[in-house]
Amino acid sequence: MALIAPRIADALPSEDAEKLGRALAGSDDITVFVDGTVHRLPPQARDAVVDLLHRFSRGDAVTVSSVEDMLTTSKAAELAGISHTYLRNMTDRGEIPVEYRGTHRRIPRAAIMAWLERQKKAELREAGTDSGAGA
Repeated sequence: MALIAPRIADALPSEDAEKLGRALAGSDDITVFVDGTVHRLPPQARDAVVDLLHRFSRGDAVTVSSVEDMLTTSKAAELAGISHTYLRNMTDRGEIPVEYRGTHRRIPRAAIMAWLERQKKAELREAGTDSGAGA
C-alpha cells in the first residue's frame, strides 16, 4: 500500500510566474500534450491542473502527493455488498488489508475492488465448470 512520495517543486522565477498568470487570466481551458498527442482532461483532473498552475503563477512553491482512498468498514461493506461482520472477519483473517486509525478500521477502496473482481472471476469459473459438467 505504498504511495508515491510527494513531489516538491520550488516557486517559479517571478518573470515565469507573471507570464503564467497572464496566460491563465480569464481562461481555465488547459490543453495537455503527451508525447505530441493532445489529451483533453476530465473535469476533476483539469481542475487540479488549473489549481496547480494558479499556485505557480502566484509564486508559490507546490507539493503534489497522492492520497489513497480509504473507506470505513460501513462504506467498504456497502460497496462489497456484504455485512460489516463478514468484512471484519475477512480483515481479521488477512483476506482484506486493513489500517487502523486509533481503534477504527480503514479499508483501501482498491482492496475492496480487487476482492470484488476475484469474486466475479470465481463465479465465472464455477459457472463454466457447472455448465460443462452436464454436457
